[in-house]
Amino acid sequence: MMDLKGKKVLVVGLGKSGLAAALFLRRRGAQVTVSDVRSAEALAKDIPALLDEGINVEAGGHGLLTFRRQDLIVVSPGVPLDTPELAQAQSFGLSIIGELELAARFLKGQTIAITGSNGKTTTTTLVGEMLKESGKPTLVGGNIGVPVVSLIDESMNDTWSVLEVSSFQLESTQEFHPAVSVILNITPDHLDRHGSFENYAVAKERIFAAQTGEDCLVLNADNARAAAAAARSKARVYWFSMEYPIDQGAWVEDGQICFRAEKGGVSESIVPLSAIPLKGGHNVENVLAAVCASRLAGCPAEAVRRAIEKFKAVEHRLEFVATLNGVDYYNDSKATNVDATSKAVAAFPGGIHLILGGKDKNSDYTQLAELLRQRVKAVYTIGAAAAKIESHLRGVVPIHSSGTLEKAVAAASSAAHPGDIVLLAPACSSFDQFENYEHRGRVFKELVHEGRGWKVWQNA
Repeated sequence: MMDLKGKKVLVVGLGKSGLAAALFLRRRGAQVTVSDVRSAEALAKDIPALLDEGINVEAGGHGLLTFRRQDLIVVSPGVPLDTPELAQAQSFGLSIIGELELAARFLKGQTIAITGSNGKTTTTTLVGEMLKESGKPTLVGGNIGVPVVSLIDESMNDTWSVLEVSSFQLESTQEFHPAVSVILNITPDHLDRHGSFENYAVAKERIFAAQTGEDCLVLNADNARAAAAAARSKARVYWFSMEYPIDQGAWVEDGQICFRAEKGGVSESIVPLSAIPLKGGHNVENVLAAVCASRLAGCPAEAVRRAIEKFKAVEHRLEFVATLNGVDYYNDSKATNVDATSKAVAAFPGGIHLILGGKDKNSDYTQLAELLRQRVKAVYTIGAAAAKIESHLRGVVPIHSSGTLEKAVAAASSAAHPGDIVLLAPACSSFDQFENYEHRGRVFKELVHEGRGWKVWQNA
């Protein structure tokens, strides 16, 4: 455990995790400075709490001297490591870690870490419920919305911390050491940040970099890039698959989720597929991964089954919103990449009015073409990525350039017939028009519940 007393520590980026890290460091006796490129006005809601704790705040840009006068730099996930000031600090030999790495050095008990391009939040939440149902002291946090440093004070030696971890968090880890790590899938995402698919995949693989033969790694046998990670891991590898039986891990057979703890061992029937209360084949994959992780953590099969049967869809992830005039509305605002949108569309047989767009992440939307031809009646584009999406999908399905979410909901509601589905699954991040994907999802739900969408359209 690091001694922070009297150390000069710089926190770069004042997001939720940066704020939590700064306050944690100060409570541990560090001399803390926070640096953010945003203006003091933009940070106004957080600055008073920092100043009250004796934390220095640098707003409106990063000063090179600020970076050089530190013993340690803690980087928030939203700040790229190739930021010039960080690159220069690294050249001076300064220690640079992320909030996840900082927290991992103080967190007590054992950790289950879950990453992947899609399904992280649902799987993390479900594993947390499985552990709680088994009576294990359980904390849930990470990229799911609760900074990992916020869990430290609650953690005990018998605690299991279930953490959703992103590529942004993992790329700045050094000693992060989960007892059980899970890679759900690896498909193209965040290429605007990582530069290439391979760089992104390598960042994901840092989840098991510190694991040993005493630890467990759970991989998706049906996803080629995730499966390839097995060759680079020292941990014991367990698999999950929807396509074929597994020697060691979880699979689907005769309408049941099955699990086997070791090669040659007895297979267990955990739960029938019909008892899974979540839509879409991708959620069966999430359940398979969660079964592996929870059984490896010692959860009894019966407790795992009960947790699955009681589980409710996580907000903003294929979340049913309402049925109005015979049309079903679903909020999948968390579908922030092409693969997630594909899975959302595939969860319905057809009749879909699909809302796409937001901030582009250097994505290839042509990958959606065949699925859209089969199941989507029309696409409604919003945000900065609209023109690119329209160029990639021109001629595939009718496209309506809506601009805003309000106009998209209005147009889709006006065009939909009883039995159709209006689906928000944008395939983009939200940062061009919204604070985050949660904000975008909440606005969508408000538009649906208030009935504002189609009223605006009809009065336009």
